[in-house]
Amino acid sequence: MPEKTAPFTYPEVGATRTTMPGGYHRFRLRQPIGHGRDLFDRAATHILEYGIQKGSGVFQSADTETAQPGTALTVFLGIGRLGITAPCRVVYVLDEPDRRGFAYGTLPGHPEVGEELFAVEYDPTDDTVYGLVTAFSKPGTWYVRLGGPVVRLIQRRFAHRYLNTLPTND
Repeated sequence: MPEKTAPFTYPEVGATRTTMPGGYHRFRLRQPIGHGRDLFDRAATHILEYGIQKGSGVFQSADTETAQPGTALTVFLGIGRLGITAPCRVVYVLDEPDRRGFAYGTLPGHPEVGEELFAVEYDPTDDTVYGLVTAFSKPGTWYVRLGGPVVRLIQRRFAHRYLNTLPTND
């Protein structure tokens, strides 16, 4: 588990909430998962209980059962037993009437530098529920830098994989 006092590895902490910073690879995937407030509530619970990470097979551990600001967590990035444990910390939790989720940021030892938001959004105009992954990142290690476009492709595939873990009703 990462140390509670470990510093984030980037200065723009919380930027997935507002305007994402320049100098990073920026990514946003938003896709409909169904309709209705009940689905929105179920999807929000799934996200806040690390269901996206657990369902995609990257979750390792967290020091709280649900995402809270300051929660330390680790994810495993790799294939099979080959990979790296990547430390993160929850930066903020969204708890708005039509948006819920959380963002975590990278800590020392993570192969990348940046932040990722996992959220669900409800559109009251048509009752549609959307899953959302937003991130900004750049290489934090030589091997991620070397991976270049392949790493970005993997990030996109994982974002789709994350959203595919969300409950649906359509």
